[in-house]
Amino acid sequence: MKLPEEGLLLRIFIGEADRYKGKPLYEQIVLTARGLHLAGATVTRGIMGFGAASRVHTAKLLRLSEDLPVVVELVDTEENLNKLLPFLDEVVSDGLITLEKVRVIRYRHSNKDEA
Repeated sequence: MKLPEEGLLLRIFIGEADRYKGKPLYEQIVLTARGLHLAGATVTRGIMGFGAASRVHTAKLLRLSEDLPVVVELVDTEENLNKLLPFLDEVVSDGLITLEKVRVIRYRHSNKDEA
């Protein structure tokens, strides 16, 4: 897959404890994006954060470490990312979804098995 130089970055800020049909929501977002043949996805677990409710989640305190922030990031074309938005609208009840323009410098995979 080739990405154009101008793309979009979709970020989904959710909680680690968020679920979809018993599975972690971040996992289902990545699997759905893969099923839609998007360019790729990365999940990052935060060590501290707060959201719309202003409740702090931190890895420092065991009681507060049960729902750490998670960010799912996807870079692709607007057309491809738009395929994912209806699913996100359905499953992200608490969180933040952002979309911003990005400049793609490099997107490739070197197949070391073929070398």
